[in-house]
Amino acid sequence: MAKLMMFHGRECPHCGRMMPRVEKLESETAARFDKREVWHDEANQDLMRSYQDAFKAKCGGQLRVPAFLNTETLDAFCGEVEYEDLKAWAERQA
Repeated sequence: MAKLMMFHGRECPHCGRMMPRVEKLESETAARFDKREVWHDEANQDLMRSYQDAFKAKCGGQLRVPAFLNTETLDAFCGEVEYEDLKAWAERQA
């Protein structure tokens, strides 16, 4: 399984709505996400910035949360999506 990451902000309402979808996906499939809070953790901010080229290409030219990344293929997407879309993305990463 690919290395999947989720970058999120603690007070971000979109992230708050995505977290239960990620947790549901993890409970129903083999997908596992390395979840990194970036609004209050400078090391996680630096990690997210290290992937900025992948995010900028897929996320409207900027870093924002929630953001999802496959660290092997650098496939990424940003924003709030429905559960089925998240699941389809994760399944493509396997």
